[in-house]
Amino acid sequence: MNRELMEALDILEKEKNISKETLLGAIEQSLIQACKNHFGKADNVHVSINPETGDFRVMADRTVVEYAEDPALEISLLDAQKINAGAEIGDVIQVEIHSKEFGRIATQNAKNVILQKIREEERKVLYDQYYGIEKEVVTGIVQRIMGKNVSVNLGKADAILSENEQVKGEEFKPTERIKVYILEVKDTPKGPRILVSRTHPGLVKRLFESEVTEVKDGTVEIKSIAREAGSRTKIAVWSNNPDVDPVGACVGRNGERVGVVVNELRGEKIDIINWDENPAILIENALSPAKVIAVMADPDDKTALVVVPDYQLSLAIGKEGQNARLAARLTGFKIDIKSETQARESGDLYDYEDEDEYYDDEEYGSEYEEGEEIPASEEVNEEAAVEEE
Repeated sequence: MNRELMEALDILEKEKNISKETLLGAIEQSLIQACKNHFGKADNVHVSINPETGDFRVMADRTVVEYAEDPALEISLLDAQKINAGAEIGDVIQVEIHSKEFGRIATQNAKNVILQKIREEERKVLYDQYYGIEKEVVTGIVQRIMGKNVSVNLGKADAILSENEQVKGEEFKPTERIKVYILEVKDTPKGPRILVSRTHPGLVKRLFESEVTEVKDGTVEIKSIAREAGSRTKIAVWSNNPDVDPVGACVGRNGERVGVVVNELRGEKIDIINWDENPAILIENALSPAKVIAVMADPDDKTALVVVPDYQLSLAIGKEGQNARLAARLTGFKIDIKSETQARESGDLYDYEDEDEYYDDEEYGSEYEEGEEIPASEEVNEEAAVEEE
């Protein structure tokens, strides 16, 4: 029987990922509970189990008295001397309890204790497993459609893809394989409650990490992501290696790498731009593909005025303001976009014909440092301007 018990424990350990020590502890507790149910108390009961063989003994401490009135705590002198010939009144001796003596109810309760412990440990193992991959992307199989929510099987547990975390317009079919972002894992009495998402920006980041080696090993960093799920995503990337082009690494040869991500997101457009510590340059990059004449950024107020050519105004703003909105989220700046004509009329644009962009000299420094010699070509241009006047 003990050999069969140990084999059963080995199977449970492998299938349920519950340690044998935990299972043996459950058996110990069940035997103590059986004693309590059988005798009415079990404070004086001790259980010892050999983890190698599965052999166990249940012992109860009982006080030697002349006539036992409480068999759970006392033993008569005559019975005690059968166990230990030298026993005397007042001694405490250990009496072995045989589990065969337990009644049907006590045995059933002991069985329930073991099963309950197994269920608790199984839930704990599942929770720990999925909590450990929270904020990661996993592949799941669509199980069933529950109203507006979708049940997704992740292997050992089911997750919920709620309506709010679904991309508008996406439709799912049972048995379909989809990638989801594990948003949150909650521990509940019925097991882990796993919430997943298809709209979270983290999904895009993790997909790039899986497809782009340079992102996975940290050579290229994804500094910021702004996403309108199902429509367009902007990501700003930075390379820690000057020999590695961050945008090119993410796009891949002939767009292969970004293409895999786009396909997984079912055609969602992705703009990849270079990150820059200079907010003016970053904002200009973020408004891509629109061309920019000037950017005047205030890092303290997190506001920026952007001037674009008249014919680029609608492109900079984007359909229903999407391009400007995503650029603002990506950079963290409140962006005001004006056409060149509007900026000149309001006096916001200085007439620098030879400059493509304007950056606040007070914030970022002038082109030449104080005391630095101005190149001869600059001096000639200044003299020519004086002569013309």
